[in-house]
Amino acid sequence: MSDWPLSLNLLRFYPKKLASVCVGWAASRHLPKKIQRTLLRHFVRYYKVDLSEAEKPLEEYRSFQEFFTRRLASGLRPQDEMVFGAINCPVDGRLIALGRIQSGMLIQAKGLTYRLEELLKHIPLPERFEGGHFLTLYLSPKDYHRIHVPVEGEVQAISKVEGELWPVNDASANHVHRLYERNRRAVWLAEGRGHDSGLLVACVLIGATHVGGCVLDERWLEGRKLSKDGGLDVSNLSCSPGDDLGLFQFGSTVVMLVGGSKADSWQPVKQQGVVKVGQRLGKL
Repeated sequence: MSDWPLSLNLLRFYPKKLASVCVGWAASRHLPKKIQRTLLRHFVRYYKVDLSEAEKPLEEYRSFQEFFTRRLASGLRPQDEMVFGAINCPVDGRLIALGRIQSGMLIQAKGLTYRLEELLKHIPLPERFEGGHFLTLYLSPKDYHRIHVPVEGEVQAISKVEGELWPVNDASANHVHRLYERNRRAVWLAEGRGHDSGLLVACVLIGATHVGGCVLDERWLEGRKLSKDGGLDVSNLSCSPGDDLGLFQFGSTVVMLVGGSKADSWQPVKQQGVVKVGQRLGKL
């Protein structure tokens, strides 16, 4: 830790979980319209949010949380045409890392790795992703915060893992060992069907400081309750690219994994940079 930036060292003493609860509570409050509108306008200007893509006018959002979890205007982000092995982007954000999963390890940043088995805690048979691919997608505060299904298939399992809440910015990724397996997270797992037969896809929603809410869509719970540290089997519910998968209450990171019997033949078609929901990230 001696090589950590001062800001990270100070965060060791910051009550990250308590602060995240407080921020989440404040963000959900309904303030008087004039105050709410003023605060949201400052946020929009500071982060350069593109309001033309929002489903509703700014003044119709009753809280910060409602605005952060806003939907897009109808017709935006059409899904790229499905071809064999097509995996589409689940989020708006930046693709910041990608590579192969080797010996049960993924690359967090140069010189730092983390473990597949721990990342997918409570998910059965994580070794099915061995030799496959990982793609790390970062969402900034200005981005759209909903996550969408990237694959044609059937959902097999979901889980939540209670963990720490370190930031997921560049400084943390470059210094905090095993960042993504240490932080709070939710996991969604689907087996490909149709165009995506032979592929297995997992989306891991990573929490961060002030981003304690990694929320999976109610559909995948099938009327059950998911504990904050546990998993559930899902009854092979069908899913299609663009379906609601979940959302972040504030921005964070999604690690997407591609495994299965055809993973060795799957190839990314997008390298690091800006990505949008529905863009093709790879194919056979």
